[in-house]
Amino acid sequence: MADVTKSLRGIVENALRKLADEKGIPSSDLPEIAFEKPKREGQGDVSTNCAMKLCKLFGEKPLDLAGKIVERLEENEFVAKVEVAAPGFVNFFLSLKWMEKVLSEILLEGKRYGSSSLGEDKKVQVEFVSANPTGPLHVGHGRGAAVGDIIASILSFTGWRVEREYYINDAGLQMDILGRSTQSRYFEIACVPEKAPFPEDGYKGEYIYDIARAVRELEGDRFLSMPLEESRPFFKKFAADAILETIKKDLADFGVKFDVWFSEKSLYERDLVPSAMETLKERGFAFENEGALWFKSTDFTDEKDRVLIRSNGVPTYFASDITYHKEKFDRGFEKVIDIWGADHHGYVPRMKAGVEALGRNAEDLQVLLIQFVNLLRDGQQIPMSTRSGQFVTLRDVLEEVGVDATRFFFVMRRSDSHLDFDLELAKQASNDNPVYYAQYAHARICSVLREAEARDVRLPGADEVNMEALSGDEERRLLARLGSFPEEMEKASRELAPHILVTYVLDLAGDFHSFYNACRILGEEEFVMKARLLLVQAAGTVLSTALGLLGVSAPERM
Repeated sequence: MADVTKSLRGIVENALRKLADEKGIPSSDLPEIAFEKPKREGQGDVSTNCAMKLCKLFGEKPLDLAGKIVERLEENEFVAKVEVAAPGFVNFFLSLKWMEKVLSEILLEGKRYGSSSLGEDKKVQVEFVSANPTGPLHVGHGRGAAVGDIIASILSFTGWRVEREYYINDAGLQMDILGRSTQSRYFEIACVPEKAPFPEDGYKGEYIYDIARAVRELEGDRFLSMPLEESRPFFKKFAADAILETIKKDLADFGVKFDVWFSEKSLYERDLVPSAMETLKERGFAFENEGALWFKSTDFTDEKDRVLIRSNGVPTYFASDITYHKEKFDRGFEKVIDIWGADHHGYVPRMKAGVEALGRNAEDLQVLLIQFVNLLRDGQQIPMSTRSGQFVTLRDVLEEVGVDATRFFFVMRRSDSHLDFDLELAKQASNDNPVYYAQYAHARICSVLREAEARDVRLPGADEVNMEALSGDEERRLLARLGSFPEEMEKASRELAPHILVTYVLDLAGDFHSFYNACRILGEEEFVMKARLLLVQAAGTVLSTALGLLGVSAPERM
């Protein structure tokens, strides 16, 4: 319905410009007009509340302004009638021409229906998960993986050139702690724990024992007589490599594939940090004081300046991150999207300041925050603590409820909202389970089309169908939902919001179930049967596309 909405927006904006001219209001003061589906039945197919938003500007009561807008509307082939409703809505009832256009577009474009050129083929990077290779992925990482992967799919569908990237934090103190933790467990398994005491801040999960056992199986006791400092690099590399391979497998099994795995170590191996710091100095955003290099954070929104290079010559994480983002933009990305855990919210303004100091617009970096996931079983929250090593891994959830339910549930709410994930609900084969409800709608569609084929009923083209046969409430509601898919995709793309797509899928599934239960399809009069079959086929195309963008399967049988 994107073309329809564009057409409606044009006639409403023209009406408002006429009114603005009459009142001496500059047309530049008029905002873009937004449309939505009316919440109540009988109030049209699409509606705008622009009269309520502009009543102060025009000095009119919302209802009166809505009436004056309608009086000045030009005729439009997609509009059957227009009504004003309290407290100031303008409701549009769409024509048979609109129905034909929506169905024709879906049949013609198929899986590309709903796509757009919104991104103008600009290059965008989505960097997500990027968990330290110090342990397996937990459910929080899993939510970030689903959000990032689906955002990348939405952006690609709406005209961006997308690259998915994982930043491997394989430099720094945490990797040394990982090496010492693994080394200590190796000595513990060999029954000489006193030779390599476990570090106070070590990683305590059972997976460290598993890695230590793997070392012992491969290398035997050869490290027992070796000085600790001499063998520690081996343990550090072995553990990091083993964990990273586990992470890669978990993500691949979750349907997430990265184009680039970027190593933090490479920033130092390629000597990129000094050149990035030099850029900051040249631009006047870095200065030396007491042997250290500082970032002029106070030139932005920070309350104090921040250290980039310590007096001992060691870069801070902030310096590494600025260097990494400079390297991203040097690769030609016009927009960079980072997906971080919500505990990093205080770091966002600083990182945007760093990007701006490099000479980019602060908005060239967008950061999405992922809130925590509460896993529920039988209504009770499962306790988790990453510090003690007691947490539920992404692998655990995948094995219990499957990829489809896990991906769907992870993006049912805004990414910056806490999420309650009910494991028992996710496994139910009932309409109470939202992913089952959506997939069952697609299976029903496939069942109808199979039965039509079995009866030798040919699927019609849009030009063969009498659109008057689709005049019922359920049919119009389903058609309106199908027509709104392009707009919903553009909204999800602009707002980087996968939950908008999930909401659309559930609404579309609900509209189809209502249509299916209310309207007989096969066996009806031929002109009705053809029209309804065409509607079923279109619904299947759009539902399959939407589920595919979520990385969720669209089963033909259930």
